[in-house]
Amino acid sequence: MDNRNRPIGFFDSGVGGLSVLKYALQELPNEDFLFYGDCANVPYGEKTAEEVRDLTISCCDLLYKKGAKALLIACNTATSAAIYAMREKYQMPVISMEPAIKPAILSEKPGKVLVMATPGTLSSQRYARLVQKVGHEQRLISVPCGGLADLLEQGEFNSEEIKSYIRKKVEPYRGQEISGIVIGCTHYSFISDQIQKIAKELLYGACDIYDGMYGTVRHLKNLLFEYNLDKRTPGGNVELFASGEPRHLEIMKKILKYN
Repeated sequence: MDNRNRPIGFFDSGVGGLSVLKYALQELPNEDFLFYGDCANVPYGEKTAEEVRDLTISCCDLLYKKGAKALLIACNTATSAAIYAMREKYQMPVISMEPAIKPAILSEKPGKVLVMATPGTLSSQRYARLVQKVGHEQRLISVPCGGLADLLEQGEFNSEEIKSYIRKKVEPYRGQEISGIVIGCTHYSFISDQIQKIAKELLYGACDIYDGMYGTVRHLKNLLFEYNLDKRTPGGNVELFASGEPRHLEIMKKILKYN
């Protein structure tokens, strides 16, 4: 098969990466995709870096064997733990995710920036290096959201339990001036509107949303062109894989049709 016509592999610890895949389907309509969600082991954000690295590589081996021409790690936690090892192992472009703190910090709007992410992402060396590189650490407020990815795995994004969770996380900053909120986990992308709505009720300031998936998909698009891997004929086919129970695949199909 011509390398251009091979699919792009997407990986996430669960269903969260489908938010990135849905955007990629819009931006890259000629491309075909493989998506693997490690639903049996979600959430990654509370595992050790070694556990996350081993799980990520094991799952991505399947996408590699299925003929992926590029890999996109649609999980900030997996990126932090495994991206360097994966780039050494696979002879193809491997695209990473990272929280969009740079554009949030560059905003000229006044106030601090909330970074909502898993404990694993916020405690990782990769995130610490990113903060050091971007600077202005005093403007960043880390909001570890342990357990939120697990709540979102069922594909129910409007439950009262989720709204209550968001309020609990935002409440400690009531009345503070917040210029932006960084969505630091692809699971949270599904509820960014809810996060912003609750933030604007409880906080002061613009509360603009910054989501790294948009820049990541643009980077993927540029790399495919650079490596002559961009598909020239109509595509849009998606093949789904999931660890764990068969119901996970049904949830994935439901999410792909969401909105």
